[in-house]
Amino acid sequence: MDRWTRVRSFFPVTQQMAYLNHAGVAPISTRVEEALTRYLREATRSGARHYTRVYDAEIERVRQRAALLLGARVEEIAFVKNTTEGLGLVASGLDWQPGDQVVVCDLEYPSNVYPWWNLRNRGIETIMLRTRDGQLPLDLVDETLRQPRVRLLSVSSVEFGSGARNDLKALGRICRERGVLFCVDAIQSLGCFPLDVESCSIDFLAADGHKWLLSVEGCGLFYCARRALDLLTPRVVGWRSVTDNRNFDDYHLELQPGAGRFEEGTPNTAGIFGLGAAIDLLLEVGIEEIGWRVLALTDRLVRGLEQRGARVLSPRADGLASGIVSFIWTGEAPRETARRLLDQEVFVVARRGGVRASPHFYNSEDEIDRLLASL
Repeated sequence: MDRWTRVRSFFPVTQQMAYLNHAGVAPISTRVEEALTRYLREATRSGARHYTRVYDAEIERVRQRAALLLGARVEEIAFVKNTTEGLGLVASGLDWQPGDQVVVCDLEYPSNVYPWWNLRNRGIETIMLRTRDGQLPLDLVDETLRQPRVRLLSVSSVEFGSGARNDLKALGRICRERGVLFCVDAIQSLGCFPLDVESCSIDFLAADGHKWLLSVEGCGLFYCARRALDLLTPRVVGWRSVTDNRNFDDYHLELQPGAGRFEEGTPNTAGIFGLGAAIDLLLEVGIEEIGWRVLALTDRLVRGLEQRGARVLSPRADGLASGIVSFIWTGEAPRETARRLLDQEVFVVARRGGVRASPHFYNSEDEIDRLLASL
């Protein structure tokens, strides 16, 4: 049994359908199921009796694993309920001044648009860059960030509709040269491609666990670089935000020295159990190997689509290709194509004017061929 067949056995969904929607909501593995069962068993049989030894210990273990996944320090990691919450911490926490500008692009998922638009009533302008051929040109970013009032650039690591993978190292370098903060929505790549926050000069990053991380909804990660920590003011402060937070009798407002200050209250402990098991599996398989596997599967899909006359919308040049392939089947609306494929137990969706397929490492070549045959 080869390694991909072995890890495929952890995903029972493969017995039901060709699941090619990891850019949406991913199925979980039996590893995650076991972790959730472990949490439920503890909560059912012991309640909070072993809270410190079981729950707190697992929360901090997963924080360490998340830091390893991102190339970050443990104290730079906080747990959030979703990507939007993480981006919202940045939008609400910076000391904005009237006339400041935020730069995004027109390929973004609403989570990376609305938090910035919501700053309008504080005199903050959002510059929406016009992309070309489904991708964000670096020269346009460089030119825009030369404007003196630009405070922050916020982009997705991979754009949810086109599937274009942004060059985070190049974007981070431009931000450093221009004195601009760099914020990344990493939900469409984290767990699929290697990402190192230090080498990419990322100041803030957010990602939920329910896509390429292969975990459950409602539990994600927020990264705040140590150098940027004091730039963010927590707009909600609770008992977990402060130091010595198990001392419930002596009130004080000494915030935790790390990103834990953004965890204001009781965490999603069950979600963290699941996320930890998901990250463990990804690190066990190897993120770099996962990336190569996903690119091999999507390359196979693109070749098959082009041979059949479909129009591929996603950029596929080196450095731009991702786990997302968007295409149009000639003579058929994308929603109808997606519906027809789902009727044949091939799960894809319609997004941004195309049919979006997004295989992960445990998918097989046979499932790619099944999609093509079903067309």
